[in-house]
Amino acid sequence: MSSFKTLEWTGDAVLLLDQRKLPAEETMHVCGSAEEVAKAIEEMVVRGAPAIGVAAAMGLALGAKQIPAEDPAGFTRAFEALSVRMAATRPTAVNLFWAIDRMRARLAREAGKAVTEIRRSLEEEALTIHQEDVAICKALGRHGAAMVPDGARILTYCNAGALATGGYGTALGVVRAAVEVGKRVEVISCETRPFLQGARLTVWELQKDGIPVTLISDNMAGHLMQRGQVDLVVVGADRVAANGDVANKIGTYTLAVLARAHRIPFYVAAPLSTIDTRTRTGRAIPIEMRDPGEVIQVAGRPTAPVGTRALHPAFDVTPARYVSGIITERGVVEPPFRRTLAHLLQHDG
Repeated sequence: MSSFKTLEWTGDAVLLLDQRKLPAEETMHVCGSAEEVAKAIEEMVVRGAPAIGVAAAMGLALGAKQIPAEDPAGFTRAFEALSVRMAATRPTAVNLFWAIDRMRARLAREAGKAVTEIRRSLEEEALTIHQEDVAICKALGRHGAAMVPDGARILTYCNAGALATGGYGTALGVVRAAVEVGKRVEVISCETRPFLQGARLTVWELQKDGIPVTLISDNMAGHLMQRGQVDLVVVGADRVAANGDVANKIGTYTLAVLARAHRIPFYVAAPLSTIDTRTRTGRAIPIEMRDPGEVIQVAGRPTAPVGTRALHPAFDVTPARYVSGIITERGVVEPPFRRTLAHLLQHDG
């Protein structure tokens, strides 16, 4: 496990490690309502697909405790309004919608019970989602560790670690699991412009846990691959389409193409909750467009002239043909993904 908590439920608040302030400051952001959790997701206090899902579930449980209605019908209407608001926070990460759907399903199963009991059940569901996420990431990590040679130099992008999940990590869960079984590994972390998740977050959490890591700027990756200094690439995902196309932080597609050109394995680490069978291909994945102002500054300091036009798609889509395998909690899936993912999901649970 990591040596820090990404998020925490207190019973009357949701605590989120404020990832906007890392690595300079370790501060827990206190959310006292569902709306405050929604804003924290939008403003990147918490980020990473699995962590967003857990935070949303906790936010809905918190909101449920604060709904004044005591009649089941009124409570259900108010809870649905909270769910719609939570779903509007970030469009690309499918774990968000998966967690909201689980909370809705739990509410439906409690039909006919007193509102007090329904509130308690929704809290229980949110905590279960959190606990399951940690267990899932550990299982995923164990499967992924088998793909990591001893002495491997693993290049990763953005942050798919404990900070992006309930507390263990997907891509970095693979790294942690490899270390736990005694393998010697070194991580190469791309800085990940424009939000610098690799520099600020991945390096911070790996240093925190004593795992060797080297930071590079994003445009150095091809050079290192050309020099034979990268053994495999492991990244996370915000959504995996039914055909194996992968949406992840903008810049992932570039790395996948470079890895293919240099015959380097490119793995995606993602729990089954990130696989969206309703989305047939990556072309149908909505791409969040964020404030272009984030591109023309670093840590609040301008890096371009006043009035510069900028573009900021937060994610890109890596076609399945560039993916060597998708590491899940039930094993490593290889191409052809439309068939192998469908088979895996059919036998889930």
